[in-house]
Parts: sequence; C-alpha cells; structure tokens
Amino acid sequence: ENTILIVEDSEEILQYIVSLFQDSYTIHTARNGEKGLKEVENKLPDLVLSDIMMPIKDGMELCHQIKTNRLTSHIPVVLLTAKVGEENEIQGYKTGADAYVTKPFSSEKLKLIVDQLIQTRKKLKEHYSKTFSIHPELAITSTENDFLKKLQEVLEKHITDASFTSEKFSKLMFMSRSQLHRKLEAIVGMSTSEFIRSQRLKMAADLLTKSDSSMAEIAYQVGFNTASY
Repeated sequence: ENTILIVEDSEEILQYIVSLFQDSYTIHTARNGEKGLKEVENKLPDLVLSDIMMPIKDGMELCHQIKTNRLTSHIPVVLLTAKVGEENEIQGYKTGADAYVTKPFSSEKLKLIVDQLIQTRKKLKEHYSKTFSIHPELAITSTENDFLKKLQEVLEKHITDASFTSEKFSKLMFMSRSQLHRKLEAIVGMSTSEFIRSQRLKMAADLLTKSDSSMAEIAYQVGFNTASY
C-alpha cells in the first residue's frame, strides 16, 4: 500500500486531511517541518502533503530539503497554504513542489492531485523495473537527474567487473548500503543486488543478439561468476 506523510501543525486540519486519505493510503504524520523531514528520511513515503506555515521548519524549507537530497528527491510534495497570490505560488514551485493548493481547498481536488501524482510516480517505477533502463531525462528534479546520471555512469564503468557488489556500488554512489537499497527500492522496485543483476542480464541479452560468443563467454563478459544466470 502506498504511504503518505502529512505535515501539519493544526490538529484539527491534520485529522481532517488524515480522514480524506486513510482508507486509501497508509498515513504517517508530523506536526512541524523538522519532524517531517526526519519522517521523510526514515520512512521514504510515496508522497508528502505539507502545510507551509509551521513552526521550527516551514513547508517551503521542508520541500526544498526533500528535493535537494539524493535519497528523497524522487518523492512528490504537495504544499498547502492559506497564502493566496501568484507570487507565493511561484515561490512554492521554485522550491520543487509538485503541486500548490490554497486553503480552503476542495477535498475532491486534493484527492485527485494526490492520486495522480502517486500514479505518475508508480508508472515511472514500473517503466524502470520493466525495461531495466535508467533515463535521467525522465527525472522530475535536477537532483534526481544528477542521481540517475551518476547511477548510469557507475554502472557503465563497473558492471562488467565480477567483484562489483552492492557494497562497492554504494561507496561509488557516496551513499550507505541501506540508503542506496532504499532509494533503488523506491524508484525501480528492486534491491541493489537485484538491480545489478538486472543490468548484467540486460547487457547479456544485448550481446547475445550482436555477438557470436557463447552464453558462457557472455556471462563472464558482463560480470557473472557463473554462466548459470
């Protein structure tokens, strides 16, 4: 089940928003931007719905930090605000927000925005998992684009090395093993080791159509220790 993090300092509004989504999604909540950011990093929700005017860390800063962190940059963010006016809306989008909704809002409109953002991200995840291909140009944010480019670069350079493991992969991505694992699970639906294997299989399939080498030879060429794959 998809998860949503709702960040809102007003208990009344928080409970109302929870009631809109609790039947369709797993809900996590936070009462300010600082706690919200910790929840985002710990839970990696499928979407963040945040008020802008909050104590400690406001929604704009929360959105900016989510979108500029390689671990969380893929997560859609919807900002809620009582501030009306084009200038405020532009500022919200500049921080990387995927949608900007003014209060009072239509519950149907908010649900539609959230559902569509989650479906769009789900389709992208399915595309990556089915094609085993990484497309930086499909990235929604510049941070995610940079992450995918780095991922592509590391893979192209090291995938044929049989000693290229999840641990080496994470070090070359400047992330911990658990961070890379969680990020890949979120964007392609695979663990790090499954992702490495899928890339080797994709390369092997390409070589089989273009090369006269045997399957055993190709298996070793793409980094497998055994031809049984």
